[in-house]
Amino acid sequence: MSFPFYKYQGTGNDFVMIDNRLQIFPKEDTKLIALLCDRKFGVGADGLILLEEAITADFKMVYYNADGNESTMCGNGGRCIVDFAKRLGVIDNKTQFMAIDGLHDAVVKEDGVSLKMIDVDTVKVSENYTFLNTGSPHHVQLVEKLDDFDVYTQGKAIRHDIYGAEGANVNFVAQVSEKIYQVRTYERGVEDETLSCGTGVTAVAIALHKMGALKESQVSLVTPGGTLLVRFDANENGYSNIFLEGPATLVYKGVWEQ
Repeated sequence: MSFPFYKYQGTGNDFVMIDNRLQIFPKEDTKLIALLCDRKFGVGADGLILLEEAITADFKMVYYNADGNESTMCGNGGRCIVDFAKRLGVIDNKTQFMAIDGLHDAVVKEDGVSLKMIDVDTVKVSENYTFLNTGSPHHVQLVEKLDDFDVYTQGKAIRHDIYGAEGANVNFVAQVSEKIYQVRTYERGVEDETLSCGTGVTAVAIALHKMGALKESQVSLVTPGGTLLVRFDANENGYSNIFLEGPATLVYKGVWEQ
């Protein structure tokens, strides 16, 4: 088996990207997907993304977690596939593409990609945390001394104990300044802390606003892999015009042979 692949990263959240418009990739082979994402025996990535033909959009995004299973929306992956589509000549600077959670608009800019996320109409604020879905389910929890926080142990426990087998992504947050927050995320499917999570920082921005901690309609989120900007409109029905903005970078390209 032989096929070309591209390695992308968006603020350290990395992906194996494959042009599958001709259906060259055996996407039911979960073991192959997990192997490609394996950092010891494969290319190494947080997930694998297929770019496919779409009837009602410029292209379709199909996302798989590092465990080989198809997953919910990935914000950083969405930004990276937009840059990938432009590189392939599928789009120019503006696009509308299909993902598992519906249609997404995006624009390629000089400093990265601006991706419109789905509207959010339900945000559940509990005593110690907030839960919402931004294309993927997210738990958002404020903590102190985030640099020293055990994200892996605490995130894994919350992912399983509160959310069961299906799980949720777990975001730990600390305030840096009035308009800047620090975020670290434990991702289900990867089952580890990742350097960045696009749907996660989107969830953090909305959760902070819903809790009253954030007064503005945009915020910079500092992750271990870099800084992302989230902006949105808040209204009586929830949150709309939500944009995730940041870099999307091609690392290298190669050919997988097995």
